[in-house]
Amino acid sequence: MSDDARRNVILVVEDEESYQDALNVGLTVEGFVVVGATNIAQARQLMTSAKPDLVLLDVMLPDGSGIDYCRELYDSTRTPVIMVTARMSEVDVVLGLEIGAADYVTKPFRLRELIARIRAVLRRPLTTDGNDTVSFGDLRIDFIRRTVTRRGEEIELSRKEFDLLALFAFRLGQVVTREVCLDTLWWGLELSDTRTLDTHVKRIRQKIEDDPATPQHLITIRGVGFRLDP
Repeated sequence: MSDDARRNVILVVEDEESYQDALNVGLTVEGFVVVGATNIAQARQLMTSAKPDLVLLDVMLPDGSGIDYCRELYDSTRTPVIMVTARMSEVDVVLGLEIGAADYVTKPFRLRELIARIRAVLRRPLTTDGNDTVSFGDLRIDFIRRTVTRRGEEIELSRKEFDLLALFAFRLGQVVTREVCLDTLWWGLELSDTRTLDTHVKRIRQKIEDDPATPQHLITIRGVGFRLDP
């Protein structure tokens, strides 16, 4: 286990005692520091006192909706959220992701899968070199507001498109392999099936490049991955 994993604090917001106990034991064994809340009011207090690196947030809580609280967290903090839901409704999942959740799992879940998802989310960049923005050429990426502007005008990006561009910007001028892209943003997607990744790269190029067919910034390194050049 890495030292980074040992330092990560996970806030588990879950009112079912059996899940709280299982997550506390399982995450602690994996080297995480675990703090628990059974409702949104407690979670708000722990967000201030514990300053968690990630929140595992149940959708159904006794004092409110986890989706509403996820929106509140997204508006007020950079802390990533993984939604935990017993519902199988696609609408619930999509709504959670649209208002800022980094990922979701459905009950019952396998602990190993959850751990992998937590580590993948924690590897996603929030800022670069301690800065909240990065600018190059005509582009400005704001990691806090999750916005990208080109020549002063905001570009509309999907959640995944922004996350992928942020991943490249965090390693500006460095090659980001396909494996890293998939492991960070599309957990479980086989390396042999990278059409989703290629589609997102193509869409980003259409939005940030003067000529997407001959990109000047988002460069493909054949057989390896991609590099975002300033």
